[in-house]
Amino acid sequence: MSDRFPNAVDVAVVGAGPQALTLVTHLLQKKKSLRDRLAIFDPAGTWMQRWKQQFAALEIPHLRSPAVHHPDPDPYALRRFATSRSRELFPPYDLPGTRLFEEFCEDVVRRWELSDRVIPRRITHIEPAKYRGTRRFRLESAEGSTCLARRVVLATGEGLPNFPDWVKSLPPLHPPDALQHSNHIDLRRLHLQQRRVLIVGSGLTSGHLAIGAVKRGATVTMVARREFYGKLFDADPGWLGPKYLKGFHAERDWDKRAAMVRSARNGGSLTPAILLKLRQLARQGKVEFVENCQIATAAWTEAGWRVEAAQSGKTLSSQRFDRLWLATGTHFDIRQNPLFAAMWETHPVPVVGGLPVLSDRLRWGNCELFLMGAWTALQVGPVARNLYGGKLASECIVPALTKASLALPMSV
Repeated sequence: MSDRFPNAVDVAVVGAGPQALTLVTHLLQKKKSLRDRLAIFDPAGTWMQRWKQQFAALEIPHLRSPAVHHPDPDPYALRRFATSRSRELFPPYDLPGTRLFEEFCEDVVRRWELSDRVIPRRITHIEPAKYRGTRRFRLESAEGSTCLARRVVLATGEGLPNFPDWVKSLPPLHPPDALQHSNHIDLRRLHLQQRRVLIVGSGLTSGHLAIGAVKRGATVTMVARREFYGKLFDADPGWLGPKYLKGFHAERDWDKRAAMVRSARNGGSLTPAILLKLRQLARQGKVEFVENCQIATAAWTEAGWRVEAAQSGKTLSSQRFDRLWLATGTHFDIRQNPLFAAMWETHPVPVVGGLPVLSDRLRWGNCELFLMGAWTALQVGPVARNLYGGKLASECIVPALTKASLALPMSV
């Protein structure tokens, strides 16, 4: 597809990450005729660019999801692709190596003839519109171009970096690279010889950052409000099927569903392999764990960061740190996303814990705007933002896009 912004399309997909690719392959499997009525928008102009950049920036060696979870409709496609590359499937559940998964997704794009389908534009505004007596959506790009779409699927997966309260009150006295959120750290560009790095957070990202910092000559202190613990997956595998989802979908109280999502993800966790590596580095004096510790204040001095925090009577105030990294996750609050500003005025939906209450087909209210990714956790469950969450979301959305009986009336 040309990078020319189209005037009108039948289905617009906003985003070109793994979930968007999952949706498009499942959609074309059900209805090939949609290929020429489909437009995918992403500022990179290519598939999976943000995903690739994030994995490369943190030097993540392999995925946390098993080989059966990927964008192709055939669950065994990745295993076949890896027939001669078994060393790139990591135990205990054949977790695909990053390069293997990346090249597999490139093969998916090639096989489904999607290489030239991504239009290099960032969609910044969505609003309901009317065209010749029918309902449409007007999409506007950062450059000011507009497009009318009959149906829209939002698969950007973007949240806002989560900053602790003590960070929000810091005066801007420190150098820019002295305090960074994990979303903005690229290990490949860093030289940390004899640097002291304080990492806040207990999730897998904190582990990758710590290992990468030590690799570059730093000593690392890892601080968390809880104990660091190992877990293979970020949510129990029971959430991938009816074992837990049946009860989840039967619960009609949205607050209770939100609580179930939070409980299932249970904050951040490390994989057992990463935790083992960190424990080894701790024995070598290169990593220090400070658990059950809440940071109260931080101040930048000529000698580095001075942090005030207590853990069973122990303080960190005697130490100084050259860098303070926040592996504190991403905050998802649909009300803070400017993309939906117009939708609140015409099609307001309930919000619980920052998440929109969508229909069973993941529709936004009574209109043909569909959501994917973390925004759908109240419907899809705790794995909504994961690869398998993309498959579950596609199973909800694709029938609504391909079956006339599930479509909403388009006339005004």
